[in-house]
Amino acid sequence: MRITRRSSLSGKNHAMDLHVSKEQLAAYAAGAFVQDAFPQLNAAEREFILTGITAKEWAEVFGEDDDA
Repeated sequence: MRITRRSSLSGKNHAMDLHVSKEQLAAYAAGAFVQDAFPQLNAAEREFILTGITAKEWAEVFGEDDDA
């Protein structure tokens, strides 16, 4: 499903194709924690849902993750 979010860092709209269901989106909208609503997504994908920040934008602003 194509998800569009506005980045809380830049204000730009970003879109990402994620393997999520309408039921999962509804659970998240109803208050489920992002990690519970979308257990199949990785941390960068969950961050995108939460904040609209893409992994590329995160790296540009904060640098590369030391764990990468």
